[in-house]
Parts: sequence; C-alpha cells; structure tokens
Amino acid sequence: MLDVSPERFEALVSKALDRLPAEFEEHLENVSVVIEETPDPDLLTSMGLDPDDPEDVLFGLYEGVPLIERLHDDVLLPDHITIFRRPLLDWAESEDEVVEEVRVTVLHEIGHFFGLDEERLDELGYA
Repeated sequence: MLDVSPERFEALVSKALDRLPAEFEEHLENVSVVIEETPDPDLLTSMGLDPDDPEDVLFGLYEGVPLIERLHDDVLLPDHITIFRRPLLDWAESEDEVVEEVRVTVLHEIGHFFGLDEERLDELGYA
C-alpha cells in the first residue's frame, strides 16, 4: 500500500469535488461525501463481490435516489457517497495514480447521483 496519509487522501477528494463545474455543485447540496478505510465485507457480498478476492475491489459507493428518478415532491434522505481509501491505495502504484483514480472515482459516484449507469460512465472514461 502506498503511503498517502488520511489527511492527504481527504485533500485529494476535496480537490476533486472543488473542480466540479458550478452547475453540478448546486445539485450536490444535499449529498454527503465521506471517506472510509475499507468497505464492509457484507457490503461487498451484497454487491456480488467476493471480499476474499483481491480482484473484487470497490473504490466508491453512491447510495441514494438518482436525480433523474426523483419526483418534484419527494421527501428523501440525503444522498451519500463513500470513497474507500485502502482499496485505492492498494491498487495504485504511484501517488499520481492515486490522484487520478480518486478524481475518477469521485466523478463516477457523482455520475450515479445524476443517473448515469456503468455503461455510460465507461463511455465517458469514468469507469
């Protein structure tokens, strides 16, 4: 695992969020973004991933109702994006790769918030 401190990792996530276009930011007012060390094994299993398989990794997770699926009068809990630190650091071979993958992961999860599916995110280069 690369030696990127939790504080530096948090700064990378913040930087990715700060670089979002202003028109995106206004929609993200009720979205919390948190960093956790690793995903829970039960979460991985529920997603069809094997917690013991090093190939089955999860860098980020969006939880909520995508913007395009909401009705005008819906009363919803805040949306939640989690970025998982250890899987990213275990995957990357350099700090430059961490910086780029944090950016891509943040954009990927925000893409889910806006209603983009995995195929579309892949087309955009955020898979």
